[in-house]
Amino acid sequence: MENEGGSPVQTVDSLTFEKPTAEDGAAMWELVKNSTLDLNSSYKYIMMAEFFSETCVVAKEKGELVGFVTGFILPEKQDTVFVWQIGVDPSQRGKGLATRLLNHLVERTRRSSGVNYLEATVTPSNEASQALFRKLARTYDTACEVSECFSEDLFPGEEHEAELSFRIGPFSKE
Repeated sequence: MENEGGSPVQTVDSLTFEKPTAEDGAAMWELVKNSTLDLNSSYKYIMMAEFFSETCVVAKEKGELVGFVTGFILPEKQDTVFVWQIGVDPSQRGKGLATRLLNHLVERTRRSSGVNYLEATVTPSNEASQALFRKLARTYDTACEVSECFSEDLFPGEEHEAELSFRIGPFSKE
């Protein structure tokens, strides 16, 4: 099956996993706006869906967006996909959707771009995301290296924690 843009669509249970289109950007923004995630401009979500669709995944149920992951290939590390943000609708929480989105991203970028690593930044208090990335490393039986990426003094104001870098990989060639 293909979506309107000709991209493959994988259906699992009642969910479909596919590359986003620019039309998905507004729904991605709405999902984040109604969550505790850092909200970026609506333009960011539209741009990511349009120009970085190969490194982004959307999950839909009955045609409605219920989750997404946005990412891009790091310019200095062409074998690494950087995960910018993962959003899951409250109706899907606790069902493993974030894990499934990451697995789709890893598998697609391994095939299409030769990605061997996944990186992301996570605040020290975000234990759920830390557990998610550690689980991804266990799933692929690979390393998960954690180091400081951005100290809190880099952020304006006093409302942002430091960001830890999670580097997962290498992924096996299979």
